[in-house]
Amino acid sequence: MSANPTAAKATQTCDAVVVGAGVAGLAETYQLRKKGLKVQGIEAGSDVGGTWYWNRYPGCRFDSQTEIYQFWFSQELHDAWEGPRERFGAQPDNERWLQFAANFLDLKPNYKFDTRVESAHYDESTGRWLVTTDKGDKIDTQFFVSCTGMLSAPMTDLFKGQKTFKGQLLTTARWPREKVDLAGKKVGVVGVGATGIQVIQTIAPVVGSMEVFVLNPNYITPMRNPKYNDADRAEFKKRFAETQKQVNSTYAGFDYDFTNGKWHDQTPEERHKVYERLWADGSLSLWLAAYTEIFFFKEASEEISAFVRGKMQERLKSRPDLWETLIPSNHGFGIHRVPLESGYLEAFLQPNVTAVNCHKTGITEIVPEGVKTSDGKVHEFDVLILATGFDAGSGALTRMDIRGRDGRSLKEEWGKDIRTTLGLQVHGYPNLFTTGAPLAPAAALCNMTTCLQQQAGWIADTIGYMRDKGLKVIEPTKETEDAWVEHHDGISNSSLFAKSNSWYMGSNVPGKPRRLLSYPGGVHTYKKACEDIKESGYKGFALS
Repeated sequence: MSANPTAAKATQTCDAVVVGAGVAGLAETYQLRKKGLKVQGIEAGSDVGGTWYWNRYPGCRFDSQTEIYQFWFSQELHDAWEGPRERFGAQPDNERWLQFAANFLDLKPNYKFDTRVESAHYDESTGRWLVTTDKGDKIDTQFFVSCTGMLSAPMTDLFKGQKTFKGQLLTTARWPREKVDLAGKKVGVVGVGATGIQVIQTIAPVVGSMEVFVLNPNYITPMRNPKYNDADRAEFKKRFAETQKQVNSTYAGFDYDFTNGKWHDQTPEERHKVYERLWADGSLSLWLAAYTEIFFFKEASEEISAFVRGKMQERLKSRPDLWETLIPSNHGFGIHRVPLESGYLEAFLQPNVTAVNCHKTGITEIVPEGVKTSDGKVHEFDVLILATGFDAGSGALTRMDIRGRDGRSLKEEWGKDIRTTLGLQVHGYPNLFTTGAPLAPAAALCNMTTCLQQQAGWIADTIGYMRDKGLKVIEPTKETEDAWVEHHDGISNSSLFAKSNSWYMGSNVPGKPRRLLSYPGGVHTYKKACEDIKESGYKGFALS
């Protein structure tokens, strides 16, 4: 009889299972392997890439500058890569970069592709996890590390009758790999978040007609996206160490920060100059480098919101009838995710593009011909595109059957109250580690490569510490988790984020417990909290 009942059930044994082959998964696999662990990666896609593997819709690109969307743990890798082609990279280039990194670091042999984790159950008698997959794998592992991403669980089955549609139904989060021909087609688009905006502005010139169903309009800022040359790329390489230090010391992990002084200490004229300068910059700096007060004080929020609304109204001055539908009025600038855009509003000035205000005539169901709205009208389409968002933060984790001590279910517990310790561990689930999870800095308020690598690095260092000390199990105490949740909520509840409804708060998922999903205290503050735990010898964690 085996001394390890978990291993007796297993088809494979390893030190760590890492789920996901995007930015976090590749970083985690590399760092754990470097520490001598036997690592098994599992990826649902057929190759590496994470969000850039799955999201390949028209116009898909990121809104972090390519210079800072990098792996910081290897200058050798950075120097070997050819460098970015433009300021904001398009999906094919982003996927190509991750392919290069995975090949350069020889990470693909560590992965099972086209494989989904179905369950991960903790065995208290052994202090190990049994991980099962849809391919029949049963993997016995000491550490279970989920690097599944904050925005990787798409909300796709939202409307009554969706399967009855006779045309082509597409979801942005699972766009076909083969080319989709939209030329001359009657197209409907549901959703105007960051993804919907990219799709709309990209396909508007080629479709026959397009109707856009708008429920929650967003503030926008323009994307200035110059091409880079060899001299630019050489300069980026020279600045590697400097840039690495910079992004790890700012509020949101970018190479810009809130350096304009306090909002209350400046005159409206002085603040307006700041807004104009950052608007002209063409990045997310107006959002994440103007004034922190816009997140906490209504007066500051109203001022910057009026500034952005004015910019949007100016671009739609020939169509003031569109203002109510396309310009937000129920939340402040930066309280929901701010998309960058290139000609989004101008798309609605085309005669073949129509905006449907879903607050007035909402979608009631999908019918074979298209979309039926509350006024009884059927909007007929050849193609219907759903850009309807994600079950952010928790969705990718709760779609796996994760069970900790005493068989407790993460899905059931988070269905009542979403709690973590720094977004890195969860009380009651020993040796479970997560990146991009609730209550850590993530996509809502962070440049993802900065945040995910910091989190992956902390996990690798923690596991390395355990191996050096001969320890087998680590778990945050309830008191430690309570303290982090209280700290997180203290900042969140004093902010305007908590007074709004968006995926930031889980409001887009019916029945989801309400809590700000991304840590709002800043990357630098979060990083110090993580470092303090390591330096204390993991005070507040139960180790054995």
